[in-house]
Amino acid sequence: MRKIKCQATRSDGIWVAHESKHGVFGRGSTLKAVAGSIEQGLLLIEVTAEVTVTPVTPELEKLRAAESARDAALRQAVTALARQQTAPGDIAQATGMPLGQVKLLLATTGKARGSRARPTG
Repeated sequence: MRKIKCQATRSDGIWVAHESKHGVFGRGSTLKAVAGSIEQGLLLIEVTAEVTVTPVTPELEKLRAAESARDAALRQAVTALARQQTAPGDIAQATGMPLGQVKLLLATTGKARGSRARPTG
């Protein structure tokens, strides 16, 4: 099944979305309803798809930007602490991240404790 993403805005208590590729509009009182409306509109032109609707407002965009900045700051803090050979448990405690998330981040960035080459001699 095809997957389609749309953005929805809120106006007068109703969510409104436009799927531009096929020219389909949808509306509903909930995000689930607007996705269903888009899916039904697509079916009318014989397109079967699972529709994901992302709500867009200035406040939500500000929230997403803040979350993105926080994620970047956490990655930087974890990386910096790992370079100082800080134990993953201490990194988790210092950053407030779950230990599993710290370990995953360390594994994906290649900055795991002890991953740096140490001089021999």
